[in-house]
Amino acid sequence: MLATLFRISLLTALAAPAFAQTSKDAGSQPIRMIVGFLPGSSNDTLARFVSAKLHERLGQQVVVDNRPGANGNIGSDLTAKATPDGRTLLLMSVSHTMSAAVYKSLPFDPVKSFTPIGTLGAGPLVLVTHPAFPASNVRGLIEIAAAKPNTLTYASAGTGGINHFGGALFSRIAGVQMIHVPYKGGAPALTDVMGGQVQLMWGTMPLTLMQIRAGKVKALAVTSVKRSALLPDTPSMAEAGAPGAEISTWWGILAPAGLSGAMITKLNNEVAAILVTPESAQRLAAEGAEPWPLSSDAFKRVIEQEIGKWTKVAREANIRAE
Repeated sequence: MLATLFRISLLTALAAPAFAQTSKDAGSQPIRMIVGFLPGSSNDTLARFVSAKLHERLGQQVVVDNRPGANGNIGSDLTAKATPDGRTLLLMSVSHTMSAAVYKSLPFDPVKSFTPIGTLGAGPLVLVTHPAFPASNVRGLIEIAAAKPNTLTYASAGTGGINHFGGALFSRIAGVQMIHVPYKGGAPALTDVMGGQVQLMWGTMPLTLMQIRAGKVKALAVTSVKRSALLPDTPSMAEAGAPGAEISTWWGILAPAGLSGAMITKLNNEVAAILVTPESAQRLAAEGAEPWPLSSDAFKRVIEQEIGKWTKVAREANIRAE
């Protein structure tokens, strides 16, 4: 299935209008920012924000190019095969590292095929339950799960995604066994948690925050080391009794492997300058995140560490891409 999607994507890419090559000044040519997800996704909205800001700073057109499919891998593959001249970028997320953990084979190397430019922001998930769930905190949840293995259920937006990994990591850290229930999207998954059909979900902040404030779901913990400013009364996983069960959603920008050091520095500096603005903080807060600027080298270490972490969790929980 994945190979078929890549072939279809390649044909689509060949049919797409080529960027203008007539200008002698390469800097006047558009920058293409590839997004491996549909318009309206968090990756897409952040790409459009960053693209607009890069356009303002560089005086150069930045075009968002949505290439959804295979959990973002279609867009990653197109980026990996592009010329490393600074005119093709990929706005990616933590799913890039999770795909490396769950797909048996990929047509690119998730580390070696790319040049890390820099990170944008990061934020926690929220462990939520139905309001009538008998536990009011994480320790109570662990007691229930330990007493009755494989009876509690947790929902996700799909197999191998961040919600799935949140539940799998927690189960491993807490030493409990729960049943994963995948859905085709986060909204239907949360709907069934609110309806009581599934007991738990590790949801993203934008998806769950309104329902938490409305009392339709109960927040037990945020999956970060410290509390979130958006949910100041909700404990972190460490505070709640499950240190090590931290998981973050985060975003960054990659380029094809082989990009020059001068171009890496220039793009990283531009992204860092964008992230210090109040407008960036507001935009990331809408995703339940905070600005998180890293150097290219530090970003590469994050990618390597996350791939190692999620590969271990996937192996122990037997998580494989569908």
